[in-house]
Amino acid sequence: MQHQQQSRQPELVEGSLPVFVFPTELVFYADEQTSHKQVLTLYNPYEFALKFKVLCTAPNKYTVVDATGAVKPQCRVDIVIRHRDVRACHFGVYDKFRLQVSEQSQRKALGRKEVTATLRPSATQEPPHPRPQEEERRLREQLADGVFFEQTAFQTESRPVTGGPSLLTVLLGLVCVAALMLPTLGEQESTVPVYLHLSVNKKLVAAYVLGLLTMVILRT
Repeated sequence: MQHQQQSRQPELVEGSLPVFVFPTELVFYADEQTSHKQVLTLYNPYEFALKFKVLCTAPNKYTVVDATGAVKPQCRVDIVIRHRDVRACHFGVYDKFRLQVSEQSQRKALGRKEVTATLRPSATQEPPHPRPQEEERRLREQLADGVFFEQTAFQTESRPVTGGPSLLTVLLGLVCVAALMLPTLGEQESTVPVYLHLSVNKKLVAAYVLGLLTMVILRT
């Protein structure tokens, strides 16, 4: 009985699980296109799987790939975050991302980690000295008042939705199908007029075009 109690996994209190994320600050530079894409790495050092959710105080400014997902035991996952509103009015504004984790079978958040994000004009304009006390105080007040939004408010990156094949593509496909159904030139005992009989070469062309149209439709 004592052995069973020792081997039983202790029940985790909500919000008490340490969350390991790197980096803890995202810095975007307006004049560096490559910096507009940042990667957050979430580590799971535990013996059980975790599911995660990404929230943000300013979801309209960012595109988050895979804002929800799962991490296998002793594995990691990369979360891509892109700044989609690079404008001068956002320079120096601090936003926050919050990563919440929970067990696969539970809905309550076992742990959370917050990551700051800011947009700066240029990497060459980085201040060589720490922020003054007044800016530190303003930053703390700004971040403390932040409201986090669910991942449904994110502009989650996905494949663009298309409207399907165009009307012209469909009409061309129907013409090719009709051409293949017509009699071949030289066939006897056909009720179709002779001028509608097609040669083998024309039918091969129709079959080739129909194949190309099928590939186009499948891609859309």
